[in-house]
Amino acid sequence: MVGARFRRQGRDPATGLDCVGLVWAAYVAAGRELVAPAGYPLRGWTRARIEAALAAAGFERVEDRRVGDVVLIALAAGQIHLGVMGPASFVHAHAGLRRVVETPVDAAMIAAAQGWRLCPPRCD
Repeated sequence: MVGARFRRQGRDPATGLDCVGLVWAAYVAAGRELVAPAGYPLRGWTRARIEAALAAAGFERVEDRRVGDVVLIALAAGQIHLGVMGPASFVHAHAGLRRVVETPVDAAMIAAAQGWRLCPPRCD
């Protein structure tokens, strides 16, 4: 999905994705159908509300981050951002660049990130 255009509330790589849409489209592509939240703003949701939405979709918070895990990062000005962990990268929908990008992972990003994993019924 790297290179797909950015679109607010987008869920389809062919027409555009935002960070939530990228996560849900990635799991759909991997054969996992999820119910995505609707009507969310780009800014303004609290971390607790986003964590509750991830938990309701079947994700569990994990300390170790693996390829394919969802990464939740708190950005400046209270914005919360989601992406997918790669081997040494973070794939996310970048609103400023208007497309999905793959960014190298650095120590600061790892320190600021929470990992979330989808696995039934428990993450081990």
